[in-house]
Amino acid sequence: MKKKKILTVLLAAALSLTGSVAQTRQLTVDAGKPGGIVQPTMYGIFFEDINFGADGGLYAEMVLNRNFEFPNHLQGWNTFGKVTVCDFEPAFTRNPHYVTVYPSGHKEKTSGLENKGFFGMGFKKGMKYDFTVYARLNNLQGKTAKIRVELVGDDNVPMDRQVITLSNNQWQKKTVTLTANRTMQHGLLRIFNAGSEAVDLDYVSLFPEDNWHGLRADLVKDLDDLHPGIFRFPGGCIVEGTDLQTRYQWKNTIGDPENRPINENRWNYTFPHRQYADYYQSYGLGFYEYFLLAEKIGAEPLPVLSCGLACQFQNADNDSNAHVALKDLQPYVDDALDLIEFCNGDVNTKWGKIRARLGHPKPFNLKQIGIGNEQWGPLYAERLEVFVKQIRAKYPNIKICGTSGPSADGKDFDYGWQQMRKLNVDLVDEHYYKSPQWFLDNAGRYDKYDRRGPKVFAGEYAAHGKGERNNWEAALSEACFMTGLERNADVVYQATYAPLFAHVDGWQWKPDLIWFDNLNSVRSANWYVQMLYGTHKGTNMLKVTENGANVEGSNGLYASAVYDKIKKQYIVKVGNSAANAQQVTINLNGVKNVRKAQQTILKAAALTDENTIDHPDRIVPTTTDITATGNTFTVSLPASSFSVFVFE
Repeated sequence: MKKKKILTVLLAAALSLTGSVAQTRQLTVDAGKPGGIVQPTMYGIFFEDINFGADGGLYAEMVLNRNFEFPNHLQGWNTFGKVTVCDFEPAFTRNPHYVTVYPSGHKEKTSGLENKGFFGMGFKKGMKYDFTVYARLNNLQGKTAKIRVELVGDDNVPMDRQVITLSNNQWQKKTVTLTANRTMQHGLLRIFNAGSEAVDLDYVSLFPEDNWHGLRADLVKDLDDLHPGIFRFPGGCIVEGTDLQTRYQWKNTIGDPENRPINENRWNYTFPHRQYADYYQSYGLGFYEYFLLAEKIGAEPLPVLSCGLACQFQNADNDSNAHVALKDLQPYVDDALDLIEFCNGDVNTKWGKIRARLGHPKPFNLKQIGIGNEQWGPLYAERLEVFVKQIRAKYPNIKICGTSGPSADGKDFDYGWQQMRKLNVDLVDEHYYKSPQWFLDNAGRYDKYDRRGPKVFAGEYAAHGKGERNNWEAALSEACFMTGLERNADVVYQATYAPLFAHVDGWQWKPDLIWFDNLNSVRSANWYVQMLYGTHKGTNMLKVTENGANVEGSNGLYASAVYDKIKKQYIVKVGNSAANAQQVTINLNGVKNVRKAQQTILKAAALTDENTIDHPDRIVPTTTDITATGNTFTVSLPASSFSVFVFE
């Protein structure tokens, strides 16, 4: 009798447990009541030259130290025979150094130099490579000289070679095309003096022929396929510089690439675990190229400029050598005003004329500008005030983006927001690099933000899990968190994941959205989350609730919804962070009949899974049709998954 009673109790408990697991949850979407606007800029990208993201990455130049202007003028170059560095009557005034390659003096000997680029040069079979050099005879007129140029594989065997003949002692631009006959990950460029006369060489350059305006084609496509709404550049901490001398100065980055001065990269020695004495910015990827790229990928540009403060992490507030005095701030303000004219001025203005001369007479239609990056305290507020007054007076329609500092909360954060409201900036840049659990716990971060005053720009964020890898746990937590961004699109104006790029052989910071080597790139699971949001951002918010409350973590569910008035689509995004599958009924209140419905699912076999160069497709979205019946849909959410539902 006792045993029978115990079995009955256990059976009832088991049935109860089974019922709770299989219970269908009800999500209600007020589809008939479109709310506030979701900005076209809502989801975008942030670029900074960290992890060799520019030189050695997005910028397709394959030669390291092409102008011989690194402090160690031959850094990146291996020389043999007789090669010297000179600066007598240079080709370029801002880049005065070049090399003289003398004849070897013996028929069995050679003089020359070779360059392995950034962690080797990647060559693709059948790809053509454009070689450029500025050269002259190092003697009186009347002689001739030859140089031989080779693409060399990582087996030290040449793949192609071309000979260039020089016939006078004036600087000449010489170009030849070489073709790779096999694929190599770590090749090099080799140049010989192939004659009997000394030659001067400068601006030694090599680009793959498929580059887009000097940018690496596959990485441009990775950005284009995100369909970003906003493009923030060029940083990040490199905007500030370790000191004012090494801050990013946009005027140095336009004009002929050959004569753009190099700049020390802020990240060349910052990370003790990975330091690079050869990490400099060639500025070949400069502001003009950034604006062209923004135009290409359909993103609104958001340039960020120095506010006159060097990196506050690296310099004390009372260091007068690190921060420009208020009385000396005007040149920094002029840089901002001149940039707006460069972007928006007609061809009769000083800077509009320069833009037109570069090849873009049509204005870039700049709408936003950032002043300062991760600055904090009174030093920042008092300098920003000077910028705000002058920009507002001359360009009242330009949105000004300030910053709340480097943290997601705390005393400096609160002070920063207080000052941003006082100065009446349009956007406040918030940054947070936190654990996946923080992102799950903070999906409601913006629910109670003040709807008046400045809007939020989540300018740098990423989930940092164990080992800080781009695994599915991190990507899923971001997907769940972003439902809170979307639900609060009336206060969150735009958001960008950070950082964007990382070279697999040259990274300093991880995780990163896109990883690449010399030949290939890989889209992380985080990339696919950003892409799904960017391609399904809609135009208006819709309220989605469960039992009358926001869906922001109860039993692992997170949800947001939007309406796309252009495509006439209702879009619902649902993250399931629970370790078990869940069944959900989506009720589209206010919609009579849906003729077409789809579910796109992003998931992984394990939370620790990630996409890699060797296995780039471990985590990719899959889309299936859902049977359309009226306005109610019952669907399954796999364990630890993110789903995007589109109803038409």
